[in-house]
Amino acid sequence: MARIDQTPFEADITNLSHDGRGVARRDGEGGKVTFIAGALPGERVLAKQTSRSRHFDEASTLEVLRASEDRVPARCLHFGTCGGCALQHLDEGKQILAKQRVLLENLERIGHVAPERVLPPLTDAAWGYRRKGRFSVRRVEKKDKTLVGFREQDPRFVADLSECHTVIPEIGTRITALSALVDSLQARRDIPQIEFIAGDRTDEFSGIALTFRHLTPLSEADQAALVAFGQQHGFAIFLQPGGVDSVHPLWPAEPKLAFMLPQWNIEFVFRPLDFIQVNAGLNGRMIQSALDLLDPQPEDRVLDLFCGLGNFTLPLARRVREVVGVEGEAGLVRRARENAAHNGVTNAEFHAADLGKDLSDHTWMREGFDRLLLDPPRSGADFVLTQLKLKQFRRIVYVSCHPGSLARDAGYLVNEKGWKLRAAGVMDMFPHTAHVESIAMFELR
Repeated sequence: MARIDQTPFEADITNLSHDGRGVARRDGEGGKVTFIAGALPGERVLAKQTSRSRHFDEASTLEVLRASEDRVPARCLHFGTCGGCALQHLDEGKQILAKQRVLLENLERIGHVAPERVLPPLTDAAWGYRRKGRFSVRRVEKKDKTLVGFREQDPRFVADLSECHTVIPEIGTRITALSALVDSLQARRDIPQIEFIAGDRTDEFSGIALTFRHLTPLSEADQAALVAFGQQHGFAIFLQPGGVDSVHPLWPAEPKLAFMLPQWNIEFVFRPLDFIQVNAGLNGRMIQSALDLLDPQPEDRVLDLFCGLGNFTLPLARRVREVVGVEGEAGLVRRARENAAHNGVTNAEFHAADLGKDLSDHTWMREGFDRLLLDPPRSGADFVLTQLKLKQFRRIVYVSCHPGSLARDAGYLVNEKGWKLRAAGVMDMFPHTAHVESIAMFELR
């Protein structure tokens, strides 16, 4: 392992990296790139090296010697240690502009494309927005304490959290109570994680569910303690003794988890480990933006790839003749079909298919479509795009959670298949993190 020089050094920050760290060169323009956590462009900082490699070094800020005018006090006392956020020290308005720059630079550098129009950034509530997530749990004997929280910036460790301002307040203000709960259990060393998810509140139920992963069977006393905690706070409690299919309710017997999209009169019913968009307010804005860009017509037949529960599919069904949703996870496809029936949607059909494999045997691939919407995972949609008859689509709208894979796929569409990138923009799905959510619209030349 390369030796790390612990001597503090001063550095001028010239840029912000894609993961929210300051970029500097230790010995001027020709020096080695160093990524410095906690530093912002325009600042001069005193830093300490934390790791080194052949191509770049990493460091953390010890002191800000000359602060950026965009620097703000972090709201959370755990910022800088907890790995859940990367940008709390940057003004909220400048965070989304930094993400926009990441998107445009990726499009240019990776895809060799540029949008004709940069869309205004989509934003919503910047605090208390995270309605789904996973806390790590670790019993630390030296502290005589059970830690519940996100991983630290050093992912080997669990952050010792007392609160979280980005998580919905019902959960973010009760992390200490969660820690005390787990610490009181006989199985406290055998619970590695707690997942939380929130739908809409009702008169009877907060809409929030906690799923406790446990590696050994829970005693009756432990189960009673979990039930009492759920009853006290209005949380549904689920247990997960094994894989995803092992998840089952402890209390109440049949909790309903659901959220509304009132603009389209759609209610989604989901299960505690299902994927739903983390930021409820931004999700509604994102769906509206996607539909506006896609511009579906009443007689259109639309293909929605990586459709999940039908987050875009069912709103689309309110606007078009027919929409076909395709998703790789069979359980989500079942839930999408159930939600279509639940909402009286009869013009949406759903298929389970691995969109990273050969799709030539699937009948839906041979049917005609007018427009394409896709919302792939971080790996992008390059393989499925090569299999589609792209000329059948009048428009493509691509929702992305990773600007690098979007840039790669945009380059394929524009430079190899003759499409035009008409518009692209960013959406702040995860404020105060370096996560970049984006959307792009393509038309044939």
